[in-house]
Amino acid sequence: MPSLLLRPLARTPRQVQRDAVDVDLDDGRRITVQRVRDPRARRLRLSVDERGARLTLPLRASLASGERFLHEHLQWLAAQLDRHPPGDALAAPLLPGRTGTLPLRGETVPLHWRQARYLRIERDDAGVCVQWPARASDAALRRALRAFYEAQARADVGRWLPAYLPGLPRAPRQLRLKVMSSQWGSLAPDDSLALDLALVLARPSAFEYVLVHELCHLLQANHSPAFWREVEARFPAWREERDYFHRQGRSLKAMLRTLLAG
Repeated sequence: MPSLLLRPLARTPRQVQRDAVDVDLDDGRRITVQRVRDPRARRLRLSVDERGARLTLPLRASLASGERFLHEHLQWLAAQLDRHPPGDALAAPLLPGRTGTLPLRGETVPLHWRQARYLRIERDDAGVCVQWPARASDAALRRALRAFYEAQARADVGRWLPAYLPGLPRAPRQLRLKVMSSQWGSLAPDDSLALDLALVLARPSAFEYVLVHELCHLLQANHSPAFWREVEARFPAWREERDYFHRQGRSLKAMLRTLLAG
């Protein structure tokens, strides 16, 4: 990945600053590059992963130098983006006041902003509304987005769970929503259920399958043929959802990381 070393200043603040810039590639594509000014960075650095394109700038680097560096490496950037499936970079970082869309339940939902006294994110007739106080920080925005996604996920689980409780020996002890690196869910020995928060970005049937999968571990604490018979009896289309995660899982997790961590 391209980089350019710069000498650090003697004293630098520690806050990471983020914004985004749109860039036109030579093949006609317009992409969004996340721009991160990081006090720990010693060089201009351009990288591409599942979250999309990212330009990191040291504090002493000017925006103009960052723009020149970016345009000098457009061919490299295009080649790297071609290595990722189209779905890998669908989510742009959530930036104050920037309209667009937000991934939710397998769709992209319109996102809009409204000035308010308190920071809050909620569904409305137009999509998703961010009620935004003028002095709110980027960190507060990401916390509010996580709270919004958690509320949406709990609502989904609360809607599905009652239909699957009959026939189970007991209900899960509690539900925790976590950002998981590889798993989609787990059931602890004390019957605590953990689900990946990225599931709320997936299509609802896939989310529901993961819930059923983990509930069946209350009956069979393994992945034996007996376990899969329990899953089959409750969710016959489980293979389709498993295949969906094989195709889309990496992208879903990357989108959540981008939105919550930048």
